Amino acid sequence: MHVSSGTGVLYGAEVTAGQGKRTDLVREDAHAYPTEDVGYARKARPMASSWAAFTAAEPDLAKTVEERFGAFTHHVLATLRRDGSPRTTGLEVRFLYGELWLGMMPDSLKALDLRRDPRFALQANPGPGSEMAGGDVRVGGRAVEVADPETKGAYVKEVEPPEPFHLFRTELTEVVRTYVEDDTCLVVDVWKPGEPVRTLRRS
Repeated sequence: MHVSSGTGVLYGAEVTAGQGKRTDLVREDAHAYPTEDVGYARKARPMASSWAAFTAAEPDLAKTVEERFGAFTHHVLATLRRDGSPRTTGLEVRFLYGELWLGMMPDSLKALDLRRDPRFALQANPGPGSEMAGGDVRVGGRAVEVADPETKGAYVKEVEPPEPFHLFRTELTEVVRTYVEDDTCLVVDVWKPGEPVRTLRRS
C-alpha cells in the first residue's frame, strides 16, 4: 500500500493510492525534494526523491522494484565506513506510508555508518539459481534517521520490530533494474529524480 509522502510535517489524512487506502500518517508533499545538510559536502548531493514521488513518476518500474524486494526477506545494504571503504550487511526493508524504510538494531555498525554519512546502496536479494525473476534491482540514495515518536509508533504498529531500534527513511537518488530480454539482450532501466527512465540495451 502506498500513500503520498514528502518533506512536510506528518499529519492525519485519508489517502487512496495503488490498491490500498489508509487513514494514517501522511506527508504533505510527494514531490522530489532536497534534504537537510547531514555532514558531507552539499555540492556532492544530487536531487533526492521519496518513494511516493518515484511511484507517481514511474509506477510500472516502482511496482517491479517493490515486487523484487517483496519476493525475499533479506537484502544487501552497502554503507560507508569511517575511512570511506564500503561495508555490506544484510537487512529487511519495508514499504509503508509512501516511503521505503530501513530498520536496524541499536548501535549496529550500518546504523552508525548512516548517521555519519547517509549515502547507501540497497541490492534486492537475487534469489536462488541464476534466473533472477523480475531482474536485478538496486536502489541508491540517502538515509535520514527518524526519531519522531509518532512516526516510529506507527511503524512499530505495522511491523512489530524488536525494540529499541534505529529507523531510517530513504531519499532516492537512483533506481536501477537490469534484466535479460528474449534471452539475447541485456536491458538496464535507470531512473533519477527529475528525469524520465533511461533504457540502455546491449546485445
